[in-house]
Amino acid sequence: MLTREQTEFFLVKAYNAALRAGARILDIYNDGVDIEVNLKSDRTPITLADCESHTLIKSYLGPTHIPLLSEEGRDLLYEERRNWDLFWMVDPLDGTKEFIKGNGEFTVNIALMYNNRPEIGVIYVPYIHKMYFAIRGVGSFRKTEVLPDPESEKSLAEILEGREPLPLVAAANEPIRIAVSRSHNTDETFEHISRIKQRYPSAVVIQQGSSYKFCLLAEAVVDVYVRTSPTSEWDTAAGEVILLESGGRVENITGGRLDYNKETLRNPHFICKNRFWRD
Repeated sequence: MLTREQTEFFLVKAYNAALRAGARILDIYNDGVDIEVNLKSDRTPITLADCESHTLIKSYLGPTHIPLLSEEGRDLLYEERRNWDLFWMVDPLDGTKEFIKGNGEFTVNIALMYNNRPEIGVIYVPYIHKMYFAIRGVGSFRKTEVLPDPESEKSLAEILEGREPLPLVAAANEPIRIAVSRSHNTDETFEHISRIKQRYPSAVVIQQGSSYKFCLLAEAVVDVYVRTSPTSEWDTAAGEVILLESGGRVENITGGRLDYNKETLRNPHFICKNRFWRD
């Protein structure tokens, strides 16, 4: 069991790491140079911003002496990590396709995993200067006008000042709002949307890139999010605890919760619901 002092210390580290990484990502995003895109072995894109954000976060979190599992880190064999009880789960630039498109819909995701469950989650949306964070059993929060800072060393008091508890609204939306990925939908996605619309004919679909969809669910400004295309554990860990602590749910689409630190780091298809969703 982590103590309050430990979770607060780790929150501070994750928060500052995200701000520093966000600053570097925006520097690259705004420098006016064409973005060089390479392909990883799984044919997904990677840019200089992904790599430099990973390096920065790894360096900043290194002094915690907690292992780090990152999308852009080296492949770690299951035998090497299977007995980890505490580790960082990081997506240094979630929404690489949106970064390349230039629409600003990208995030920095940092989660602290304890016994293979997200204990702390931090999601920074650098383009719009919004920060979301949660501690399991404590709550989920949003801050606005959080400027990227390449040398960020915010204290706990500074982090907590001005935070807004989530959700931000008190009831389901009318009409219902369905969030979907901007770049990763499938026929199965639209089949699920069709079934939701049978129940809620006036429901509207909102496209959004990256883990920011989890944040919109935690705010309760959208109601449900269906994902039926590939994701990995670092895509969901931080967002899951932020949504759970706002009263929402993340479910394997066939039932049950998402599992972490599996032999394969791929997630099953899943559905997320805000606090006010009624099945």
